Amino acid sequence: MQAILGVIFHSLGGVAAGSFYMPYNKVKGWSWESYWMVGGVMSWLIVPPIAAWLTVPGFAEIIASSSNTILSITFLMGLLWGVGGLSYGLGVRYLGMSLGNSVVLGFCAAFGAIVPSIYYNFNPEEGKVSFTEMLGSSGGKIVLLGVLVCLLGIAVCGRAGMLKEKELSDEEKKKSISEFNLVKGLIVAILSGILSSFFSFGIEAGKPLADAAVDSGYDHLYANNVTFVVILWGGLVTNLVWTTYLSLKNKAYKDFTNKETPISKNLMFSAMAGTIWFLQFFFYGMGESKLGNGASSWILHMSTIILTANLWGIYRKEWKGVAPKTKWTITTGIVVIILSVVLVGIGNSI
Repeated sequence: MQAILGVIFHSLGGVAAGSFYMPYNKVKGWSWESYWMVGGVMSWLIVPPIAAWLTVPGFAEIIASSSNTILSITFLMGLLWGVGGLSYGLGVRYLGMSLGNSVVLGFCAAFGAIVPSIYYNFNPEEGKVSFTEMLGSSGGKIVLLGVLVCLLGIAVCGRAGMLKEKELSDEEKKKSISEFNLVKGLIVAILSGILSSFFSFGIEAGKPLADAAVDSGYDHLYANNVTFVVILWGGLVTNLVWTTYLSLKNKAYKDFTNKETPISKNLMFSAMAGTIWFLQFFFYGMGESKLGNGASSWILHMSTIILTANLWGIYRKEWKGVAPKTKWTITTGIVVIILSVVLVGIGNSI
């Protein structure tokens, strides 16, 4: 039952993560940096402490009494993850929900599963599996096979994107993705996929915060909400600095006073997107409390996001007008990525 609950919670988080960008598509007349800033303030500054206060009322005292080393490393992981989150938005902006999420999350799943073991190879910790140990065990070899299969799936998805770019005119591509750009999109998506995996490392670094919450008598189901506050501070800094820079450079700050745009609706949809974005972490934390942090939790989360995002991509007709071969190519790529997720999960359980 604990495992089933873990799967359900991770699935809810994945649906939230795969759906959060949809409200941004309702924003009219605003620059990307404007609505991303509003959503970011909601998801990284306002909602996390509210969630923590509702579930772990003493979260502020726990953070204040924690060591500077733990807080610094957890914050740093959030800072690096913030770069990934920032480029994630750009990846979806240039590639669309379907292709963008498949590439970003494929890399994210692969690196999130394998990098911690490399770290523990140089910094051994009791109970942690190193890369050398992975190579020497059947389960570890299956995990590595899953990572290779994942990269293959990403390559297939990239091939589908190239076919799409050749088949559709600029006008047709922009009907569903207004700023479609395959090369630029793939570059930022790969960067995003690698750096987004640092959220998983942040949870690991901030585990003492979650443990302190449990020791204080709070439900372990919500203990990670304390850790999320610190991780998301890092994400906030990265995104706020970059969006502020773009806003000043492009004079996009005028969006907030431009009465020719639906300001109230834009604020509402941006805030909605940011709130949904945070819900992925809220449910991820609950799922992790049932399944444990590591490749299984991370991969399950990633696979649900990929499935959800691609369903939204179909709904938004992002592949409308392409040849059957292209549709089969993107479908094959998605299936291969999901297969890799299964392989990593099996290997990790072994």
